[in-house]
Amino acid sequence: MSTASTAPARIRRAALPPLTAPALTALALTAVAVVVTAGPAQAHGDTLNVVITGQAAGHVTADVTWENDGDAVEEAVAATVNAVSADGTRTEGPWKLVRDPGRAAGWTTAETLPAGTWTVTVEAGFPSLGRARKEVGVPVTDPAPSTASPAPSSPAPAVPAPAPSAASAPPPSTASADPAPGGTNTGWWTTAGVAAIALLGAAAGILLRRARRR
Repeated sequence: MSTASTAPARIRRAALPPLTAPALTALALTAVAVVVTAGPAQAHGDTLNVVITGQAAGHVTADVTWENDGDAVEEAVAATVNAVSADGTRTEGPWKLVRDPGRAAGWTTAETLPAGTWTVTVEAGFPSLGRARKEVGVPVTDPAPSTASPAPSSPAPAVPAPAPSAASAPPPSTASADPAPGGTNTGWWTTAGVAAIALLGAAAGILLRRARRR
């Protein structure tokens, strides 16, 4: 009985290889590597929590955290952004998420969405998987006022003054025109002739009355 019970034990011991110092060192390093690698994964979980927060001047904004503890992802995130318009006729993307320096867990896009309503989808593949979808509205923004000075306007054409009508025209001057050269002598002779004729007529009248009296 004693011989049969001890034989299997010898066989089991003989099957195990001897543990040398190099083998123990390799086993210890492997265990440390497994603990170091599994530590962050167990602490954060194996899934990303992606939340689309909206848009900023057309840039899609999102928060990316670890789903297990809500910590911000410190590693680079590989994620794509696609958008489809409300009527399905327009698409934008795929774009990549870039880190938003203003927020610890914030991410955004370098590209901008046009004005309108969009269904935005974010899909992350590294350092873990994550996905989100949300409807985002981009308002219409008024264009900035132009700072260029306006072109000078052309001057209005001059309106000619109306011609004076006959009713408003001044009456012709009644003053006698300047006599032509020699006009003074001609006028004197005319006056003298009239006076001479008058004297002759008077004399003829007197002689006629005297003849009748006789």
